[in-house]
Amino acid sequence: MELRRFFHYLILATFVALPAWAAETLPSARPEAVGMSQERLDRIHTLVQSHINAGEISGAVMLVARRGQIVYTDVQGTMDVETRQPMSRDSVFRLASMTKPVIGTAIMMMLEEGKLRLDDPVSLFIPEFGNQHTAMLLAPATADNPISFYTVPAQRDITVKDLLTHTSGLSSGPMGQSGVREAGRRQPEDTLSTYLPRVAQSALEFQPGTRWMYSASDGFDVLARVVEVASGMPLDQFLDQRIFTPLGMTQTSHWPSDDQMPRLVTAYGYNNGQMVKNQNSMSMSSKVYFAGGGGLVSTADDYAKFAQMLANGGELNGKRLLSPRTVDLMSSVHIPASFPGRNPGEGFGLSMRVIEDAIAGNHRISNGSFGWSGVYGTHFWIDPKEEIVAVMMIQTPIREMRPEFENAVMQAIIE
Repeated sequence: MELRRFFHYLILATFVALPAWAAETLPSARPEAVGMSQERLDRIHTLVQSHINAGEISGAVMLVARRGQIVYTDVQGTMDVETRQPMSRDSVFRLASMTKPVIGTAIMMMLEEGKLRLDDPVSLFIPEFGNQHTAMLLAPATADNPISFYTVPAQRDITVKDLLTHTSGLSSGPMGQSGVREAGRRQPEDTLSTYLPRVAQSALEFQPGTRWMYSASDGFDVLARVVEVASGMPLDQFLDQRIFTPLGMTQTSHWPSDDQMPRLVTAYGYNNGQMVKNQNSMSMSSKVYFAGGGGLVSTADDYAKFAQMLANGGELNGKRLLSPRTVDLMSSVHIPASFPGRNPGEGFGLSMRVIEDAIAGNHRISNGSFGWSGVYGTHFWIDPKEEIVAVMMIQTPIREMRPEFENAVMQAIIE
């Protein structure tokens, strides 16, 4: 009996000593067991180190999985260039726009439950978005005069799908953003329900559905409010109960916990060849305003679980969030690369880019790959053809690292 108790305490002590990232990670495998080369994957380390040496990033956490198993992780550099605190695998990063696919998933869950349709007008959930107006440019902004425009009635109300695909015109350009500023900036006490009716007063940048133009924050904040209305739950509770807890994403939320704060990586801008500390790096996150366009913080391992769920067709570890058909719908091309505003070879799905023609877009990842990035440097993608999930966590917006990381992963596939 005493021997059994000894082993019980030994096992308990072992689990208590585990770092946060080890609590529930994806399973691991040797790269060669899933058709990848360890030697070639190590080129990711060289890539990251070159950007650290150039003074462009403080450090990084990189993760690659194939066929549902982690085959590469690497932790390099520091969390802060001044303190030199080492980067750790459980370092916490601002996801910024990598929040958007999470909101897209929440919308798809509401779609499956029959609580909304993609062609529903947003005014069905937020009445103030009915009968909006569209801006018509009179004169572009100059150093002496602000942008000048007049408005005409919108030809139709913006829809849920317009927002998911960035074809709504809401806060997408200078005219719409000017209107948002006039309606009143978001205040610290604002919630989604109090702020977004003011956003609805702003003019749309163009007639809904006529072009693609990125809505960096407000478009997906509106979708976040749609989730609240459709589900009857505050967004933070919905995400925690319906997505994060089922997937074991214990390190993901709209505001770092007391335990996470020491692990929060410093965010930097990059100007004139120098890293400059971002003094307003938590502006997207809040304990009150649960932004859909940005705002989540997370770790590489946590976000890999979310991405792997999508790669698995909506399921992870026996917890199903979406059906495979819904994930297919989400990751299909809804806005083709030929649509005004899109990039060569890159279509757009429901909350994420979709590679439509890798050759035309000069991409190394396969046609049908989907994912998104964040303004602080984070990047992820899912390659269904090669069964790849890859996550890059940095906190400086060095855009060239995205295709470099994609190339480093794809050249390591040897099967």
